[in-house]
Amino acid sequence: MKRGNLTVISEFVLLGLFSSAEKQHFLSILFLCMYLVMVLGNMLIILGIGSDSYLHSPMYFFLSNLAFVDICLTSTKVPRMVVNILTGTQTISFAGCLTQVFFFISFANMDSLLICVIAYDRYVAICHPLHYTSLMNLHLCVQLVAGLWVVTYLHDLLHTALMARLSFCASNVIHHFFCDLNPLLKLSCSDVSINVMATFIMGGLLALTPLIGILISYGFIFSTVLKITSTDGNQRAFSTCGCHLSVVVLFYGTSSAVYFTPSSSHTPQRDPLSAIMYTLVTPMLNPFIYSLRNKDMKKALQKTLCKGRNFIQRQLNI
Repeated sequence: MKRGNLTVISEFVLLGLFSSAEKQHFLSILFLCMYLVMVLGNMLIILGIGSDSYLHSPMYFFLSNLAFVDICLTSTKVPRMVVNILTGTQTISFAGCLTQVFFFISFANMDSLLICVIAYDRYVAICHPLHYTSLMNLHLCVQLVAGLWVVTYLHDLLHTALMARLSFCASNVIHHFFCDLNPLLKLSCSDVSINVMATFIMGGLLALTPLIGILISYGFIFSTVLKITSTDGNQRAFSTCGCHLSVVVLFYGTSSAVYFTPSSSHTPQRDPLSAIMYTLVTPMLNPFIYSLRNKDMKKALQKTLCKGRNFIQRQLNI
């Protein structure tokens, strides 16, 4: 589409990770397998928590929300990427690109905030167990999660509105496997200083605040655990907290490398690989780190699977 002497771009070309078709097909199969594992693990959490009234508590309410957000986060890009590779289609419309940016940022921010809330929930449960029911009642938790959704959507509407005002009149080739802020800003022929400022200030605030909350919560948890005289209790607590923090480091380390480092340090190879870590690997690990190692969750899933098997057997006998 032409506007004056400029050709305004109405669609983009997503190059993916590699130019080689063989490597692209291999990656599509690998990512599809990881995506299916992620969906299965998180769906089991949602199913197990929903079907067992014993698990209708604040901690499991947050975990079920995290599972739902993880599915949505990865679903914003992996299915389309796999279809594009298998069909040989690499284009995405401008409107489709903005839509993908909006939902991707929404779910990524919500994922970060929920991990912070889960850390705070564990802090209250371990450091102030007598006040847990008053501080973390289910009604308050529902209001908290609803408030987090509002904050993330307002933040993401700002980014999407700022992106929509930009003009793209040069190259339409994105060296990535999905639409993201930085690759789009590089292609714009408009002044992107406001967008960059919004990314650092608003994005930094929304990323830094949960990270500080997580570190403070686990700091108090470690301090409390060290006072436990039981060696076995210490080992279990440190093992659990260590696993949680490893996911936090993976998520924040790779996402910070993409969004909060100088543009000169970004490369077409590094940014997509970093994005894979915090948008696919972390959501795939979350079910195993936060829930599926839990004894109560294992019992709930066993009951649910037994009910499902009995139901199928009854239907076959009819």
